[in-house]
Amino acid sequence: MIEIGSFIKLQRNKQEMTLGELSDGIVSVSYLSKIENQKTQASPEIIQMLCNRLGIEVDNSQEDLIRQRCSEWYGMLFDSHDKDDIVEHYQEIQELMDKNLSESLMMFEIHKIRYFLVLGELEASLKKINELSEISNSFDNEQQYYWFKFKGNYYSIVDDFSQAMHMYKNAEDKLQHVRLDEKEIADLKYVISITHSKFRNTLEAIEYANQALDIFMKDYNFIRCAQCHNILGISYRRIKLYDKAIKNFNLALHLGKLEKNKKLIQLTNQNLGYLYSARGNSEQAIVHYKEVISDSEVYILTKLAAISSLIKELYNTENYEETKEKVENALVLLKSFESVDSDEQYYVYVIYTYKYLLEGNWDKFVSHLTTKFIPHLQKKKDYAELSNYLKLLANHFEKINKYKLAASYYKEATFAYEQISNI
Repeated sequence: MIEIGSFIKLQRNKQEMTLGELSDGIVSVSYLSKIENQKTQASPEIIQMLCNRLGIEVDNSQEDLIRQRCSEWYGMLFDSHDKDDIVEHYQEIQELMDKNLSESLMMFEIHKIRYFLVLGELEASLKKINELSEISNSFDNEQQYYWFKFKGNYYSIVDDFSQAMHMYKNAEDKLQHVRLDEKEIADLKYVISITHSKFRNTLEAIEYANQALDIFMKDYNFIRCAQCHNILGISYRRIKLYDKAIKNFNLALHLGKLEKNKKLIQLTNQNLGYLYSARGNSEQAIVHYKEVISDSEVYILTKLAAISSLIKELYNTENYEETKEKVENALVLLKSFESVDSDEQYYVYVIYTYKYLLEGNWDKFVSHLTTKFIPHLQKKKDYAELSNYLKLLANHFEKINKYKLAASYYKEATFAYEQISNI
């Protein structure tokens, strides 16, 4: 049962009405505040007058329609769907909610957090989180489940993985108190596995990915299965179980092709490139990176990731002419970005590292690594990459007979590598 006080507060805030404006001639400001905060139960006559001023119908004649529309819309937010359709359904439901006192209102408001994330509107999502925080103590168990999960989604997108994990675990705790579709449970297990992967909690990532995979397989949801196989492949690569990693990546690639999902196909090719690179097989890594950049429809950030990885592998194989060509291509690609965020900045640093290497511009090479790239990797705690680029710097100083500096950077590289096992 929806708390009428929470409903009135939401509608009043949405219409930017003050307590005084809504209560004028009906009740006192203090009494309205008590109604909104569930500290008193108002008479049906007062509720009717408040709703009339807000333009809300108190009857539930539209409840079945609202419930049906909401269910359809929630499903659209869960699965990949056309954003224009999502927005159109949202606007239809919002019009119904604005005119009716619905039992579905609170769940609809909570799903707006997810809605804004799907649209890429992070500020609107955070605003909704802050707005609902004031009344979150009135949520029932199912509402709390989605409240925690969607907040986890938000924190994950803004790279606050500690908060994301905390929220996901709170949502997981609610599973014993609510009845949810298995695919919803699988999705929670999947996002928890991703978050563990971000922390390099490899065994936990494998455990949760397998739990999600078992459910998605029963549902014949091949795209979600492929996503799980990618997480498993990454996890097995990190603990050097390369055969298991290749098996999972190949399964993901097969399912991606079966579903004709190019984004999934190229993500898997990128991961296979990383795997073969980790095994020291640059030639095979290059094959997979070229598969990504040859796709004209590939997502631009995926292409940037692939081309920066390709540059590293080409340089390692001493194919300097092609490396130079790919650096020039990458610099052109960078012009497509209006601004560069933290993740994209990594690729920019990689590209310019090899640009200066190929040019023999040693002053810029050293300055670039010591003042920009290495501090960036240290801040991100990316110890694997930090170790690689410290070695690159040490190798440079060794070649120009600055052995003391070379030894210092080799030592730092070794220390960074040792941190990987501590993550």
